[in-house]
Amino acid sequence: MQPNLFAVHIMHADPIMTVGMHAVLSGNPGLRVSTQLGQPEAQSVARVLITDYDAGIALARQPAGKSAVAGPPPGVLVVTQFDKEWEVRLAMDAGVSGYLLQSCAPDELSHAVGLLARGQRYLSESMTRSVADSLTREALTGRETDVLELLAQGCCNKSIARKLGIGVGTVKTHVKGVMSKLDATARTHAVVVATQRGLIRPGGGASAGA
Repeated sequence: MQPNLFAVHIMHADPIMTVGMHAVLSGNPGLRVSTQLGQPEAQSVARVLITDYDAGIALARQPAGKSAVAGPPPGVLVVTQFDKEWEVRLAMDAGVSGYLLQSCAPDELSHAVGLLARGQRYLSESMTRSVADSLTREALTGRETDVLELLAQGCCNKSIARKLGIGVGTVKTHVKGVMSKLDATARTHAVVVATQRGLIRPGGGASAGA
């Protein structure tokens, strides 16, 4: 392999995405691009690993192992349709180096790969705004999240109190806290806002990253 080429290995779960990204990146003279299906052994020499969401988090959490090339461990670039703020933060906190939406332009993909190959990080502009916005908001407490989940299921204060083993007055305090932190004007509004932000899934239930 020529020393001036950066090795990029695509191990995305979506075969169509894999073919598309390979076609885009193979046109870059500074990259040597391989895929998991065609050359699984190439992962060991890659500077950048392009993955789907779940695989990216799993790889980023793995302890650094022995690499066939000198230098830092490869950067993990997640390319996904997941755009909720908690999903992005979960991936970045796990240690992924880059995060792109599947709807990104080919030039942005090439730019992100180039940065990761040089040891830098990349987060798409829209995701940067989302994460930055989330950091400026006061986070819900664990108990407020429990109450929010039950609100999404249509539970009244008495029902929430019974399910959580707390007093109705305490429930009301938590509901006020939820509404204040979500800047909601009503209980149903709080559920809508939480769903839009990915704090709970549509239909009720707190998300894993909430």
